[in-house]
Amino acid sequence: MPRGVHSDGADFPSNPRDAEVVRTIEEEGLSIFTFDGLRRITGAHPETLSRSLERLEDEGLLVKSPEGYSITGRAKEALALKPAYAGTSRIPILHTFLPYEASAATIVAALKGRWFDTIRWVGMAEAEEGVIMKWVTEDGSAMIDARISAGQLDIEAKVAKEADMPKAVRAAHQLVGRISRLYSSPRPGAKLSLMRIGYFGPYAM
Repeated sequence: MPRGVHSDGADFPSNPRDAEVVRTIEEEGLSIFTFDGLRRITGAHPETLSRSLERLEDEGLLVKSPEGYSITGRAKEALALKPAYAGTSRIPILHTFLPYEASAATIVAALKGRWFDTIRWVGMAEAEEGVIMKWVTEDGSAMIDARISAGQLDIEAKVAKEADMPKAVRAAHQLVGRISRLYSSPRPGAKLSLMRIGYFGPYAM
């Protein structure tokens, strides 16, 4: 189905500001997201974004949840949502094998909704390829994607310009540090567990 179009061919949604919000949701594959995270990505004025989200709620595309906004079943059917981890415009930063005893649910619970230094929580999605969590810098210049799948963690970035890449790299290492601390506390009878990290070479812009 073409982006932003009903199955019957009608424009959806018709309001251009609402359409911009929908495009962002589509491009990022979001199923759950926060108001603040979406505002930083789109650069929209808070009042403008608030009205757009209200209209999308009225159209049955979004619903408010304890974690922010959630995509409805109708939205998944009506919108051309990309896979939650398309990765086509992302720059790979690192790949790591998680400790054998690591639980994806534990990691997600520890990171979900958290701010790290200058990056702000955007939202997440659950798909066949794993759980994807997303953050954005305060100025909206860099986004961080963290995917947990099959005992592995992949972190990628999307930046507005090459000069923003150091922010993304720093944020990626902050996330890995948080996860490492979840499993570094000594427990009776526990064996030392290491995170094997693979770093990617120079990135291409």
